[in-house]
Amino acid sequence: MSRVLLLEDDPLFADTLVDLLQESGFEVELSPNGQSALDKTFTQKFDLYLLDINVPLIDGITLLKELRDSNDNTPAIFLTSHKDKEMLKKSFMSGADDFLTKPFDTDELLLRINALLKRFQSESALCIGLLCSDDIHKRISYNKEELDLSKKEYELLLLLMKHANNTVPKEMILNELWSSSEGGSDGALRVYINRIKQLVPQISIENVRGIGYKLVS
Repeated sequence: MSRVLLLEDDPLFADTLVDLLQESGFEVELSPNGQSALDKTFTQKFDLYLLDINVPLIDGITLLKELRDSNDNTPAIFLTSHKDKEMLKKSFMSGADDFLTKPFDTDELLLRINALLKRFQSESALCIGLLCSDDIHKRISYNKEELDLSKKEYELLLLLMKHANNTVPKEMILNELWSSSEGGSDGALRVYINRIKQLVPQISIENVRGIGYKLVS
């Protein structure tokens, strides 16, 4: 079930959209202001943002720009009463993927949502057997169950997935995962490899002695 964050300060219109989305199979979190929406993005993961522009505390455009600046690439659609080209331009420059002007046809909204989600899921997904990554939300799942990975563990496993069945040199891994000031080491790398193996014993990560590691599919 896809999760939607809806930013809308008109209670009646918000209730209408929530009912529509839930009846269409979406799980919806409603925020009446931009600060509440921003707070929810820190603690929850969403598949889509539906954002009004003129809302209290933080407007929709500022909110989306802040999310994009923090590398949040969750697809976003603006739902707004603005009709001028300048606002349309600002919306897309802030990182919007689509824009609908109120009032709009609800069937059109659902069509746009499903098309956008389908496109993003196909672009961001990488699967090696039952092991699948989601680049948008920075997560990896095994057999549709999300793995509890740290940032480094996620980056390491994703790197191995992108080079599945090929040996990834240790030097390449260290350069990708650690900055020069952090000083990654072979020992630290082994710790992360062992942690991943413990989390997902079903996958095979081979130690190619003296060279690096290989995820075998």
